[in-house]
Amino acid sequence: MLDRLESLLDRFPVSARLLQGGRIAGHWVPSQGGSQPLLHLLRQGGVSVVGADGSLIRVDQPSVLLYARPQEHHFRVDDGIEVPLVTAQLRFEAGEGSPVAEALPSPVCLPLAALLGSDAVLGVLFEEAFAERCGRQAMLDRLFELVIIQVLRTLMENGQIQVGLLAGMGHPRLRHALVAMHEQPAEDWSLQTLAERAGMSRSAFSEGFREVIGSTPGQYLQAWRTRLAQQALRRGQPLKRIAGEVGFGSEAALSRAFKAQTGQSPRQWRNAIAP
Repeated sequence: MLDRLESLLDRFPVSARLLQGGRIAGHWVPSQGGSQPLLHLLRQGGVSVVGADGSLIRVDQPSVLLYARPQEHHFRVDDGIEVPLVTAQLRFEAGEGSPVAEALPSPVCLPLAALLGSDAVLGVLFEEAFAERCGRQAMLDRLFELVIIQVLRTLMENGQIQVGLLAGMGHPRLRHALVAMHEQPAEDWSLQTLAERAGMSRSAFSEGFREVIGSTPGQYLQAWRTRLAQQALRRGQPLKRIAGEVGFGSEAALSRAFKAQTGQSPRQWRNAIAP
């Protein structure tokens, strides 16, 4: 059985790099809070996290706080305590256009206890963060990536996201159609074939897909193929090869669909992102 998360993260991986770790007290502002996606791990509660818009998140137990998009925020620690905190800077493949980043609400706050099976990982992570051992940075970066997978898994399996990609991947039937499109984008997918993959009737599948994902299956497939084309353009692949690999059939078909999705031709888009 195909792994629904693997099929997504293989195409659009998320990496992490330790930014800072230590004990915070009083008023604390992350150094990259407004310019980078961040992942914070707090080993205890007693913290209020305030957004630039005045929003408030109260943290009263060990928690993970994920900002999938850059957002200004600062921490107010309760009087008389210091809170151990470790922060990583995240990098989503394809940047803000990553389907993983777009699928995540921002911020996400979860108790560490909700990340099932992660006790050992978190124990090693906090131990390494507050020690000075060789290979510390490399080990922490990889441990953070495991935490990200745990967060995605928890959000999907607990049904905490109601609409969008992660909601669909948490759905017992729709996820089979999504994984099929993710794994085989060049396949000539029809509504009937996708409905069969999901084990649903055409009408139930079409209605359920739109309700949970927020678009029709055809619109989703077109957007997914366009994301893959953008990824290939970043890597310098020729248009003819891209068109065949992602399911557009010809350069002309790729250009039409690409422009409908982005407002630019593939060449215009590639020139715009070039250094």
